[in-house]
Amino acid sequence: MPQAEIAFWVVALLVVLALLFDFMNGFHDAANSIATVVSTGVLKPQQAVLFAAFFNVVAIAIFQLKVAATVGKGIVEPGVVDHHVVFGALMGAIAWNGITWWWGIPSSSSHALIGGIAGAVVAKAGPSALIAGGIWKTVAFIIVSPLLGYVLGSLMMVIVAWICRHKSPIRIDRWFRRLQLVSAGLYSLGHGGNDAQKTIGLIWMLLIAAGMVGVGDKAPPAWVIVACYIAIGMGTMFGGWRIVQTMGQRITKLKPVGGFCAETGGAITLFLATALGVPVSTTHTITGAIVGVGSVQRPSAVRWGVAGSIVWAWIFTIPAAALVAGVCYWVSFTLY
Repeated sequence: MPQAEIAFWVVALLVVLALLFDFMNGFHDAANSIATVVSTGVLKPQQAVLFAAFFNVVAIAIFQLKVAATVGKGIVEPGVVDHHVVFGALMGAIAWNGITWWWGIPSSSSHALIGGIAGAVVAKAGPSALIAGGIWKTVAFIIVSPLLGYVLGSLMMVIVAWICRHKSPIRIDRWFRRLQLVSAGLYSLGHGGNDAQKTIGLIWMLLIAAGMVGVGDKAPPAWVIVACYIAIGMGTMFGGWRIVQTMGQRITKLKPVGGFCAETGGAITLFLATALGVPVSTTHTITGAIVGVGSVQRPSAVRWGVAGSIVWAWIFTIPAAALVAGVCYWVSFTLY
């Protein structure tokens, strides 16, 4: 088989692997979009995943590709990426996603991918091949996104409590059962808009390295964009049920009003991050917002031990994915 044809099929297989990661991202992170709306009883699980998947895909028409540009061109120096790097990055991210899904830990698919890219690149060319600005911006939002989600979720809860202070609990519950559909839709839009673009950026990076698109192109091919949004939507439809209980009830007990406040605070955070081109974790964001809502009700309403175990998973995500990615890069480079 001619070398050019072999190269084409290698790229094609890596694109399929990237779309598999995108599917797993939706599968793994479905709980972020649906846990609150399911745990409050506003939607049944089957309804919730279809609802969230629909808005994941609709996000294709809402957001510019700023996050994709950060991942595709803002993390690694040009000329370093090859198919071994992309393979290592994807395997590192997929392995960590699989482990955390199995144990029901709501970790970040986004940071698993960034860690995978970093680990594979360092294994090939050392830390100097990474673009510090893109890496540090992503790492900073490990703290910023849950903190902002916490603040906005808390603030929303305080505002709603003040507005509804003279209303009966039954009436409030009826209102917010309807309003939570709006907030869940907005959060799913933000989830699709930020997370699908990370895989778009990775495939864009691969196509640039293979010489199939130009470095100066302002956007990847349309088929990449459409395929990635459909893949994450399909993943969300199949849902990550092991994580729903952790997100929806184990951190704090939620009612429709709390679900609305958490989702709205999380959605605002995701919209801001996507507008800035920052690949953030939807898991970190909604967890911070849920904790914020619970702590406004009363600090003891939050199960801080559960929240603490989640934070440890966040801390380990990037280095763990990077380690696996580095090993997979070495194996790929050695064998092929």
